[in-house]
Amino acid sequence: MSENTVETASPNEHSIHAKGREKLLAHAGMMLFAALIAGSFSFGGIAAQSMDAGPLTLWRYLLTVVVMGIMAFGIFKAPFQFPKEPWRFVILGGLIAVYMLTMFTALEFTSPVQTGAVFTLMPLISAGFAFFLLRQPTRPGVLAALIIAALGAIWVIFRADVSAMLAFDVGGGELIYFVGVIGHAAYVPLIRKFGRGEHPVAFGFWVTVFTVPWLLPTGALPLIETDFSTLPLSVWATVAYLSVVTTAITFMLLQYASTRLPAAKVLGYGYLTPTSVIILEGLIGHGWASPAVFAGALVTAGGLLVMGLLKD
Repeated sequence: MSENTVETASPNEHSIHAKGREKLLAHAGMMLFAALIAGSFSFGGIAAQSMDAGPLTLWRYLLTVVVMGIMAFGIFKAPFQFPKEPWRFVILGGLIAVYMLTMFTALEFTSPVQTGAVFTLMPLISAGFAFFLLRQPTRPGVLAALIIAALGAIWVIFRADVSAMLAFDVGGGELIYFVGVIGHAAYVPLIRKFGRGEHPVAFGFWVTVFTVPWLLPTGALPLIETDFSTLPLSVWATVAYLSVVTTAITFMLLQYASTRLPAAKVLGYGYLTPTSVIILEGLIGHGWASPAVFAGALVTAGGLLVMGLLKD
């Protein structure tokens, strides 16, 4: 071979490198996703001190309908048509309404770290619902990761107190939010069961639309009577954050990652939530969790490591 000959990569090598870069971007995007979700607990906790769960959740979802509508029919150009079998969205909207109401209610009684830990129990519960609703079994490796994450979450929920664990001394806020987590865990497999081939963003739009009626009984009158001029900036910022950041941006990140990573690995990034909340709470001046609680959060994050080691 001549010394001047230049070796060039084959098209297959270029394709492999491109896919590798896309996977790295997907992983980085999901780490950002975990941080943004953590923000919903920390900022939601701030807003919950100034506004009741009912009107706060309704306000957030009215704005979310607008954001999702722009995304579905403006950005993604999905066809606008009223969904067939609307009862599907009534059920899904009800589950989401329960989840959001219990989250904001719980944040009035407990810390964002505790609620973030309860959140990580969702994948394990969802796997159970998936089995009963879809007859979808969970791979042994995935189940091991879910159990590891759940053990770390339980340690955080009981505030690293063995005596509280033995006495099953769970805080009221954690129990309230756990009800919502069960609802959201059922919501995940029901999306697949209720799907009829709709555009995914349009499907999400109709879920948010049908969530609003469930929120009216507890939120409509208090929201009408709210003096918005007296609300602190933190409430306005939280509602904007939840409506735009944790709706539009996290949706984009999930869409990108879901087409480049296995579903189990995408799901696993939720295990970073307690650790992310602890770090965020410390950075914004709300105090740092004890080393024992932080260790539990790291065990939960270890569930992500187990998930990451699984073959695609």
